[in-house]
Amino acid sequence: MANTKAIVDKLNEILEFEISGVTRYLHYSFMMFGPSRIPITGWLRSQAQDGLDHATQCGEWITALDGHPTLKVRPTPEGDKHDVKSMLTEALEFEREGMGKYVQLLQLVRDSENIALEDWTRKIIGEEQDHIYEMDKMLRS
Repeated sequence: MANTKAIVDKLNEILEFEISGVTRYLHYSFMMFGPSRIPITGWLRSQAQDGLDHATQCGEWITALDGHPTLKVRPTPEGDKHDVKSMLTEALEFEREGMGKYVQLLQLVRDSENIALEDWTRKIIGEEQDHIYEMDKMLRS
């Protein structure tokens, strides 16, 4: 594949991003208080697990392409508000940014002859879109 280095670089960028998402969603779950704590904490921790699953899959793709998975973790900024709406708003922005990274990856792999990687990328984009739709619904009054 002519653009393997660019694909590996993008996968490493996504790996950093996904691992930071694990940290983000766990932190949100720790900071959740009030009567909806139990269901929302569970949902946030499932988001953290999804991020870990995606990070693991990225690492496997990187090594399959003879690359070296990064040890870097993107810094996770902490907002100054810990109410549900603020955390969900931050999470929605984060998910949109993440989906954009996967769309960029799709553009790189589309012409690479790696059908499996292209299919995986499309699957993850679909999952990210589902997360975005769900968060958008949660934020509606």
